[in-house]
Amino acid sequence: MISQAPTIYSLQAPKDISLNEIEAELNKIWQSYGLTGEDGALPPATRATTFTLVVYEPEETQYLLATLGFYHGPIDGILGPQTDAALRQVQIKYALPETGTATPETIAKLREEYSKRQGANGTGNSPNGNTSYSYSTSPRIADEIALRNPCRIIALFPIVGEDEGVKAQVSAYCPIQKQSSSTLICCEYITLSGTPAALERIGGMIPALLIGGLPKFLWWKATPDPNNSLFKRLAAVCNNVIVDSCDFNESESDLRSLQELVENGVPLADLNWRRLAAWQELTAEAYDPPHRRAALGEIDRVTIDYEKGNSAQALLFLGWLASRLQWQPVSYKKESGDYDITRIQFVNQDQKQVEAELAGVPVAKAGDIVGDLTALRLSSTNPKANCGTVICSETGGCMRMETHGGAQAAGLFQQVSSLSEQKAEALLSQQVLRWGRESLFEASLAVVAQVLRLGAKS
Repeated sequence: MISQAPTIYSLQAPKDISLNEIEAELNKIWQSYGLTGEDGALPPATRATTFTLVVYEPEETQYLLATLGFYHGPIDGILGPQTDAALRQVQIKYALPETGTATPETIAKLREEYSKRQGANGTGNSPNGNTSYSYSTSPRIADEIALRNPCRIIALFPIVGEDEGVKAQVSAYCPIQKQSSSTLICCEYITLSGTPAALERIGGMIPALLIGGLPKFLWWKATPDPNNSLFKRLAAVCNNVIVDSCDFNESESDLRSLQELVENGVPLADLNWRRLAAWQELTAEAYDPPHRRAALGEIDRVTIDYEKGNSAQALLFLGWLASRLQWQPVSYKKESGDYDITRIQFVNQDQKQVEAELAGVPVAKAGDIVGDLTALRLSSTNPKANCGTVICSETGGCMRMETHGGAQAAGLFQQVSSLSEQKAEALLSQQVLRWGRESLFEASLAVVAQVLRLGAKS
């Protein structure tokens, strides 16, 4: 069943203002409406009283290039040699003047091709799982949050081009709930756009826009960079830094960057980690009975299938499993082809060898989230061990696991139900209800970082 989006009432459409007028202009919005709904047509409105969310959007040029497969570097808004080469590739392919710069004709062509891909994919998402992109200042970015929480959202939009300082807009929107119309729950929006350098220059004034005494979150939708000065400034004043590793352009190097952030004391949350909850719960459930719990030490074969394109979910699940069973990684090998195969060797507490295989499987129709798990198998080379388990999300995944089962038949099959709330906005609305460090995620990420360091050495 598809839920219908609520009607959005605009207290203030996006309005251009100067940077030093932001707070005064927001106050005017509420004074003109009247906190008690004095216009008589609408109920009282609740002003932002729960938290502040700072959203750093990906830079458009690099985002479009990456989505269409021309660019594989960090999405940081810096037009370096990799971006230059990608732009030239686009310009040659589509017979545009070859400048290596983001000309209006080039951007228009990228947007056109991106729109075609969206239509061909049959969803509102791009082929690599990223959500629809636009510089619109509409409340789309936080509808799921605004439905539940009156908050303040500060959206930072890095743009390419001449450095003309930072442009500011303010607006306010209130979803009108049919089931509860006694009070409007409203979000205040502050939009700041400029080149990455311009946004960094005004980084010192952004903390002053955060509502004092309330939780503060930073949703960093670009490539996480521990050395980015704006990122460091904002991370230092926020209770939680939120990323989504399903959007990582280079998943393995970006996961290593996440571990560096954790080591530097940044309280980190990954929305992609939340997508693994059902898999973790079913795995734990499979070994809850006493006779199966005793067989956990016999597991020495792990196979994880995921949709080819991003290995973050598979690595995080394996990191979780290894951290719980205290396995230490000892070798790493990766092969690319029709299937992306990663083989990782661990030793368990008894110094027995554990073999793990992650398989990026090409699929005819990709889901909304790139890199989603499709199936996993835990088993043993000991045919007497009662530890065989298969968990899958689709019949095809289960069949592949059965066909490639190896020495031990699976003793238990479980199926992950289709989860409707996998999109970033829905997961974000849950994430902002908690903050601080997440020990289980950090322990899993630490194992992933150890594994990837082995890969970097090989």
